[in-house]
Amino acid sequence: MASTDDVSRKREMLQRRRRGNRGRDTALSELAEALYDRYRKEHKIADLNEAISLYRIKIGEELADLKEAVTLGRAALQLCPPGHPDRCKSLNNLARDLGIKFEKHPDIGELEEAIELHREALVLRPSGHPHRFSSLHHLACCLRYRYGNLGVVADLEEAVLLEREALELRPPEDPDRIPIDPPRSENLACCLKDRYDNQGGADDLEESMVLLRAALELCPPGHPNRGAVLNNLAGALRTKFEKKADKCDLKEAIELSRAALELHPSGHPHRFASLGNLAHCLRDQYDNEGVLADLEEVVTLGRAALELSPPGHPDRASSLKDLACHLTKRFETQLDIRDLEEAIKLHRAALVLRPSGNPHRFSSLHHLACCLTDRHAILRRSTDLEQAVLLGRAALELCPPGHIDRAASLNNLACSLGTRFEKQADMRDLEEAIRLYQCNVGGSSLWASYQSQGLVADSEEALLLGREALELCPPGDPDRAASLNNLASTLGIRFRETGDMCDLEEMIELYRAVLEIRPSGHPDHFQSLQSLARCLRIRYGNRSEVAVADLEEAIMLGRAALELCPPQHPNRVPSLHCLAGDLRERSEKLAEVRDLEEAIELLRAALELCPSGHPHRFYRSRPLLAVLEPDMQQPRDGFRLGRNRGTRTCSTRAHVRQDILVAVASSQPSRLRSQDKEAIELLRTALELCSSEHPHRLISLQNPRFLSFLPSPPGRADRRAVDLDEAIALEQQALQLLTPGDSDYDTCQRRLTDYLQAKTKDSSQDAAPSSDAPSVTC
Repeated sequence: MASTDDVSRKREMLQRRRRGNRGRDTALSELAEALYDRYRKEHKIADLNEAISLYRIKIGEELADLKEAVTLGRAALQLCPPGHPDRCKSLNNLARDLGIKFEKHPDIGELEEAIELHREALVLRPSGHPHRFSSLHHLACCLRYRYGNLGVVADLEEAVLLEREALELRPPEDPDRIPIDPPRSENLACCLKDRYDNQGGADDLEESMVLLRAALELCPPGHPNRGAVLNNLAGALRTKFEKKADKCDLKEAIELSRAALELHPSGHPHRFASLGNLAHCLRDQYDNEGVLADLEEVVTLGRAALELSPPGHPDRASSLKDLACHLTKRFETQLDIRDLEEAIKLHRAALVLRPSGNPHRFSSLHHLACCLTDRHAILRRSTDLEQAVLLGRAALELCPPGHIDRAASLNNLACSLGTRFEKQADMRDLEEAIRLYQCNVGGSSLWASYQSQGLVADSEEALLLGREALELCPPGDPDRAASLNNLASTLGIRFRETGDMCDLEEMIELYRAVLEIRPSGHPDHFQSLQSLARCLRIRYGNRSEVAVADLEEAIMLGRAALELCPPQHPNRVPSLHCLAGDLRERSEKLAEVRDLEEAIELLRAALELCPSGHPHRFYRSRPLLAVLEPDMQQPRDGFRLGRNRGTRTCSTRAHVRQDILVAVASSQPSRLRSQDKEAIELLRTALELCSSEHPHRLISLQNPRFLSFLPSPPGRADRRAVDLDEAIALEQQALQLLTPGDSDYDTCQRRLTDYLQAKTKDSSQDAAPSSDAPSVTC
């Protein structure tokens, strides 16, 4: 009832504001929002349709009014030829209307015209003119808009110079000096931040923050512009955190964003922006700390922002895109395909609202292509990959050389082409991918990403490029860590190809240097720990007899990495697996029971993070199975079951583990049996997760068979017969999935024969008279 009354009030208000009346646009928006709120509660489609119609009317009326204003402005300018006393005023009015029209309905041609008009007006307002600062400011705004759309750095540089001069012309007590609203005098702070994002000059970011902090002091609680300043300062602090990794900056940014959101309650015109700012800050905190609650709040904030921009709303496209990106992040963490599917739908909807010519079309093309590539990696739909390539090409066309997003576009398209080459083996895709990546070799990490997919034919050329890039980043350079990483990755590719230990040694030294540049607290510290640990693990594997120190250091690094991954952190499961693997290696090397016990507990903890129904539970149960029953990993014909009951021929590694388990069994005999039982249950669960069409069905059928020959528990010799029957049934199912003539088929058939012979032998032994029975004489 309350929602119906609200709709009635808003409708009466709109009826009092006819076309051309002040406040009509606000009345249209408020009635549309009231109808949309009632639709969400009562689900009447008529309310939703009327809300959409009202937004379309508002947009149409705004556009019609702006077109009329521009038409009148052109006519007025024609009446003021050069030399006319009102020409400067006419130039400014027409340029202002063109700028407003561009903000709402982007047309780069009209923006170009506005810039030329502002330049002419500035000439008519030389130094000393009382309104020169206004012309300087408005010209800077238009140049910044053009930089945001075309990425021409010269526009940004000029905008900074113009805003500095404008600010100097304003007295300190002038309220317009407070940088509170992006279209006005905060433009200098925004320009400086944009230049920092483009060039990385720390002075630009610091100066931007000084301006914003000074503005906040001039906007105490209760000031109408305090919320806007809080939002902008939070954005600058977030940028600073991304560069210097000081958690205090991010914490302050979150506090300021929450304070701004409180000042922008439901119905406030800036609430939408406040929701987005807080969401991005919390997302950064999630990336740094891995607290799942932060990510969930990010998604909630994204949905709230989308609700504030129903169909027809000018901000709907950006709301759709932001929520899609948040869902993609959650998909990367929780691997719920529903999040990815929803993200794709949202990106498609945003792309429809960003037709050709829209300055944000590139973003929608790029993110949709990335999501489709992710879905292809899971579902293997060729249509997803083909569409990702088409979208990638369309995105690249919108990023000419010099554009700020060109590197990302080149990388995305090259990745898609590389994936298609791996699938279709079309050399044209490979050659194009190589050309695209070579365009980015100058100073980015994309070359290493390209190499990691195995698409570089000439690793020597890649190494030369990597070393050249490193020389361009001396100690102290902000990109030195990335260059060190790139070179180490390239050496890793050649090491895998040649096995040259010199490459591995250099990789270790490079990763040590990276770790020094990324100390504790740095957002990439975890990655650096893992990279160094991985190389030490490889060196230990190549000379395990003399490199125990490498394994010890890898374990130390693995523990440090695990400390950075609290429960629910996206990297916790991989960290648990890596540390467990290293501990297992040390247990086999030193026959250390405690290491094996800890490895089992770590793997159990990893499996608990993948509860029943988790898409990766099957895969993440395998490391635990390998520890509980490693013999299943041995070659199939290593079992001699028909000859010596329960005897296995195992590798040296299995013998080492057997010695450890003997030590465990001597002190805790029940523990050994419980491990075997746990392994059987895990294998049964894995088999249940693999349907008849699952690609790993055969593996799941083959694994449980070996556990069927574990020694029977005391008093349960009949259990062996049941296990043997189950093993025979599983082997028969596996045989049906194989093709006659394959080596696996012959091995499987041989094992089935062994099992049947074992069953026959057991049956004949059971039928034979006991040696303790009394003899019968005839």
